[in-house]
Amino acid sequence: MVSVNRDPLRSTAALYDAVASDYAQQVGTEISPRFETSFDHAILASTAEALVRRPGLALDMGCGPGRVAAYLSKRGVDVVGIDVSKGMLASANRAHPGIPLVCGSLEDIPVRSGCAAGVVCWYSIIHTSADGLAGIFGELRRVCRVDATVLVAFQAGDGERVDRANAYASGHTMTSYRHSVRHVTHALASVGFRVAAPAVREPALDHETTPQAFVTAER
Repeated sequence: MVSVNRDPLRSTAALYDAVASDYAQQVGTEISPRFETSFDHAILASTAEALVRRPGLALDMGCGPGRVAAYLSKRGVDVVGIDVSKGMLASANRAHPGIPLVCGSLEDIPVRSGCAAGVVCWYSIIHTSADGLAGIFGELRRVCRVDATVLVAFQAGDGERVDRANAYASGHTMTSYRHSVRHVTHALASVGFRVAAPAVREPALDHETTPQAFVTAER
């Protein structure tokens, strides 16, 4: 077994570096019906339309193999994929060589303040504890320009921590959190975002065991 790094950010990067190629094969490099319902697709489509209406740079935070970045790019959005895992970025680059990719994290987004017209966090807050949400949302606010739109998708719950040993047969333990919808909306509002009514759907796909939540906000 690979030893667990006690630094959560480094642990997450190490996990996804170890499984990047297999992950890209299993999950794919495009948005697909296997992992997104028509409901999810409609939310992504609405976000893409909003970003096209307010031209500028959009960030796909925690882009993984580039699934959401590719979706947005094909709809005319100027998007950059950002991920803490260099292995995931390599997979994204192979699948989508025309999309700019940068190594970075939600805690320290490598772009200048006020430059982003939008940010999509598609299940990328799941490795941040409830106590850490206000901090990463403050970083999102820093990079967002006035009128920017933000979409946050996550597995909903009561804030419980889930530790998955030997995740993806990697030898690493994956820690994730099922965030309270109320807490996520409160954390966004606490740093100055205007939050729309969240959307929540029941689990509908084979891999889902919890409700799925989608929160949209504006700077």
